[in-house]
Amino acid sequence: MINTSFLPSSLVRGTELKFFPTPDVFTLNNYVTAITDETRAPFIPAMGNSLTVTFFTLVIAMVLGFLASLAVTRFRFKGRRTFILAILVVQMIPGEAMMISIFRIIDNWQMLNTIVGLGIVYVSGVLPFTIWTLRGFVNGVPADLEEAAMIDGCSRGKAFWKITFPLLAPGLVATGVFAFIQAWNEFVMALIIMQRPESMTLPVWLRTFQQATQATNWGALMAGSVLIAIPAVVFFLIVQGRMTGGLVSGAVKG
Repeated sequence: MINTSFLPSSLVRGTELKFFPTPDVFTLNNYVTAITDETRAPFIPAMGNSLTVTFFTLVIAMVLGFLASLAVTRFRFKGRRTFILAILVVQMIPGEAMMISIFRIIDNWQMLNTIVGLGIVYVSGVLPFTIWTLRGFVNGVPADLEEAAMIDGCSRGKAFWKITFPLLAPGLVATGVFAFIQAWNEFVMALIIMQRPESMTLPVWLRTFQQATQATNWGALMAGSVLIAIPAVVFFLIVQGRMTGGLVSGAVKG
């Protein structure tokens, strides 16, 4: 993908394989075309839409997932087991089976082509997994630590924030990476909800490079794919240390 993005169109369509472009064939024209081509949906708004909806999904899902995981782990209430079972069952339902219903709901709410509408769909998709995963991490934190803090004068909320939350940081990061990747790469729901060119997310924007009425510009397509991958790679590099600790910790505690 990276190699092809730096090759001219003549070599991309040629039969000769050429890895690591030499200076005489190296070109950035594919990136210029991907970003500035006016015959397709604009790149900058698509990037902004993807970043906004991903950040929206990540923040809302992590906050609600953290609070819900504390509730189902630390408190006993009527319907608790049913709620936990429902979280597990919901994850077994394929998203394609709910596409029509989701579209009708978002349309009735007049939220088509809006970041909030797509964000609500994404949050509802990643929240069950977030709750289920964080529940395992919360179970691994002894409740005695919170009780000791409360004996020393902390309120329950402050004990959660000062004691439990820091210990859950690796788990929150690992779960946050999942939520980020799901929202950043999602295509189908974005395709049916974000229908206007100015409201497209990056995966839908990338689809515009393949059209039935004209030949596919594979160099620009690969350049667009690289541009989409860069934020995800940067995010992963920033949190990889915490994420590895979280996955190992979750495996032991679960």
